[in-house]
Amino acid sequence: MPLLGAHQSIAGGYHRAVDRAVAAGCECLQIFTKSTNRWESPPLTDEQVAQFQTALVRSGIRRVIGHTAYLINVASPDPTLWKKSVESLAEEYSRADRLGLEGLVLHPGAAMSEDRDGAAARVAEALNRVLERFPMAKPLILLETTAGQGTNLGSSFEELATIVEATEQSHRVGICWDTCHMLAADYPIDHPDGWNKTVRWFDRILGLHRLRAIHLNDSRSPRGSRVDRHEHIGRGHVGLETFRRLLHDPRVNHLPMFLETPKGKTDDGRHWDVVNLTVLRELLVRTPAVSPQEPL
Repeated sequence: MPLLGAHQSIAGGYHRAVDRAVAAGCECLQIFTKSTNRWESPPLTDEQVAQFQTALVRSGIRRVIGHTAYLINVASPDPTLWKKSVESLAEEYSRADRLGLEGLVLHPGAAMSEDRDGAAARVAEALNRVLERFPMAKPLILLETTAGQGTNLGSSFEELATIVEATEQSHRVGICWDTCHMLAADYPIDHPDGWNKTVRWFDRILGLHRLRAIHLNDSRSPRGSRVDRHEHIGRGHVGLETFRRLLHDPRVNHLPMFLETPKGKTDDGRHWDVVNLTVLRELLVRTPAVSPQEPL
């Protein structure tokens, strides 16, 4: 059975994210490792780590990953921004390790005015430096699939493979799918045959062993739009049947899956995380009309 959870805020302390996850009915959890709107953050304290670990033990939640701040751009051609991004990634990676997270999700970054091959090489060099600095750290760095908006890297499996292959300790690098981003990047996951072809193509280019987590987001924008706009489950262009196929596909449904859908409450006062998780669990009751692995 898939483990279903959501990204939760660390406002008030890391342990408060666990409380929010429990209240929403999460079985796994994603958090930011620090404030996302500034480069510098106070050092992580032993007390914060202990509170977080105690809350996790009490909750029963075991699968937890982190997500880096959006300020980081390890693909940047600007030397000052690149170095600042590498240092920030190193700090977040250290925090993820101290908190006991199993992975740290990273957007590959934007090439800006430079060529994409050079940008991919800069991402790999950033990973090399961070992983070399922390040789005993346990979290994987998880490169996230992106929508392909602007000059952002990572919208194709081939581009992600280029980065992974150029990383010296590639066994410490994994991939995190985002369903909204994949659809926006023109992967045809919204049809049964397209879903199969996408999974098989990923396996051919990167290997399914690299896939370690999935962000479950519907999309306000249609396939191929290159626009990153998350929507509630079943209310966008990804569609309920795609999520049903994913949840029943044994090639991927053993992985932890995390909502990154809009927060807030419905008109009748229900938290959207609760609503979206309920929809996903209802999809688990009935198998898709076409087997996820039916020959094409």
